[in-house]
Amino acid sequence: MSGLFLINGQVYMDHAFKYVTVGIREGKIRLLSAEEKLPEGADVIDVAGRKVVPGFIDIHCHGAAGVDVNAAQAEDLELVSRAIARFGTTSWLASVLTDTREQTLWCIDEYNKYKRMGHKGANLLGIHLEGPFLCSQYKGAMPEHLLKAADMDLLKEYQNRAGGDIRYITVSPEVEGVIDNIPKMTELGMTVSIGHSGADYETSMKAINNGAKASTHTFNAMRLLHQHEPAIMGAVLESDVYCEAICDGRHLHSGVVRLLIKTKGIDRVIAVTDSIMAAGLPDGQYRLGVNTVFVKDGDARLEDGTRAGSTLTQNVALKNLLKFTGRPLEDIIPLLTENPARLINVYDRKGSVENGKDADLVILDENNDIAEVFVAGSRI
Repeated sequence: MSGLFLINGQVYMDHAFKYVTVGIREGKIRLLSAEEKLPEGADVIDVAGRKVVPGFIDIHCHGAAGVDVNAAQAEDLELVSRAIARFGTTSWLASVLTDTREQTLWCIDEYNKYKRMGHKGANLLGIHLEGPFLCSQYKGAMPEHLLKAADMDLLKEYQNRAGGDIRYITVSPEVEGVIDNIPKMTELGMTVSIGHSGADYETSMKAINNGAKASTHTFNAMRLLHQHEPAIMGAVLESDVYCEAICDGRHLHSGVVRLLIKTKGIDRVIAVTDSIMAAGLPDGQYRLGVNTVFVKDGDARLEDGTRAGSTLTQNVALKNLLKFTGRPLEDIIPLLTENPARLINVYDRKGSVENGKDADLVILDENNDIAEVFVAGSRI
């Protein structure tokens, strides 16, 4: 067998769809030129009438399929990986909600065990810490008694335990010590995102100038724009930071999604799910960290009505974005692929269909529904 080849399909490359033959060898992409013939013995999949796009990357995911990341053993993380792969997600970060030091270390230990296992689902690329350096006023579902000032000794302990795999952290600019320590967080290998915040414009801009690269679930759990006090929302919109967006039709009105894309540009918006363990499951009672969450009509909320993550999956986010914006598929694909890959510094191997990159691919049918998924060249 000389490799798996996908032929006669439109392939998303360089922000457009082109007719290209895509090969997969040893888990990597191998593009064939027009003059090259298929290798003898190649396993061929005809994708005529369908579209080949990079695998989706979800950098903000608290769980799915009945698994809450904060309580997930290694086998449970594998279950999430397999479950979300069905929805086109080929890479993800495990988002750990603010928790005790002991529980956070336990989550990291389970992640380390997961890394030593065999895998048949999406790539778990690392950890996203959502907290604990967050403000209480915009805590959302965060346990208030566990929020704290920036503590670099604690963060170093976490990163050392994770072997450098904490790739992403959400912090509030106004919390004591956060702004001054953003460069140190970056030195530890973490991409810094600001959110869960009521920071004013000047404080937020200081955080951005100090190295913050993104905003967490933009517009949600943050002080909104006012013409006299632009606040964190104004700083996020004006600057070049990436903006997470939960495109489930609940967290953001479709008009706000259009406004965000128009303001930031296609290359600065990232479609995340912020999903909880209820993703892919029916309505009912679930958990998110220390919280009990009630899901009704797919909407996840705490008992007091506070929205607590989502039940969104990335295939639905894609369809929603196409519906909300009226833009062509080639405009929307970067929000789920290239942009998150660039933000968390994995674009050298993921996020686009290029020679030598990981063969994480999604085949969409004529309705832009998921037809096939490949992770590192393996058919899911």
